Amino acid sequence: MNDEMTKPALAILQPDWDKIKPANVDALMTLREGGVSSGPFGGKDGVGGFNVGLYSGDMEMCVTMNRRLASQLVPTDPKWLKQVHGDRVVDAETAKPEEEADASTSVTPGVVCVVQVADCLPVLLAEKSGKAVAAVHCGWRSLASGILQKTVARLRERLGDSDAQFIAWLGPRIGDDDFETGADVLNAMRETISGAEVAFKAKEDGKYLCSLTTLARMALLQEEIEDVVEARHSTYANSELFYSYRRDGKTGRHAVMIWIKEA
Repeated sequence: MNDEMTKPALAILQPDWDKIKPANVDALMTLREGGVSSGPFGGKDGVGGFNVGLYSGDMEMCVTMNRRLASQLVPTDPKWLKQVHGDRVVDAETAKPEEEADASTSVTPGVVCVVQVADCLPVLLAEKSGKAVAAVHCGWRSLASGILQKTVARLRERLGDSDAQFIAWLGPRIGDDDFETGADVLNAMRETISGAEVAFKAKEDGKYLCSLTTLARMALLQEEIEDVVEARHSTYANSELFYSYRRDGKTGRHAVMIWIKEA
């Protein structure tokens, strides 16, 4: 089921981008239910949570089991990263386990790129003919550092084609009406995204409400990526389906995965 939860075994969300997606590319996002974590890392009832965040504070054995469950959904074990809200992009084929990076690329069938999110924006990229894919973890710091532009540049470099064209999926993230920031975030965005202020709505208290998806679209446009599909969900607003760091503080992480299908 596209852009909606599917059951019974493991709850997942699949990008609603079939009209533009290459036939040999597949992707999915795990949701809150369907694993073995409990407490703040559990499902909506405090049990059966599908937390894949190794550094979230959950029991390591529970996260390891959840990651094994996630591996059953994809052709090979995902290339898990240690995300640090930076701008480093790695190649999934050669990335070390838990290597520090916030994006990975692949040009190899069967290699699974993955990022973990709980409010940050996950962005999946696919070359239009299915030759390359990437998963990008877009918190505001990474967006301000130009991680999307750098990921596209690395994909084009790997393909040996400076004109390679891509599609993008913007996954569930904290909603535009829930992500409150200060002027420091706006100023940081202006460094890499021209006109970034259109993604910010001023509040009476001097704070701003920020749209991560608007910023991501603007960053993608800098790389001439116009074919963008956006998920309808806000992680903050939907506690039944999603973990949210802003909402709950101590919480789990979702896996967002993409890969090129093997022939």
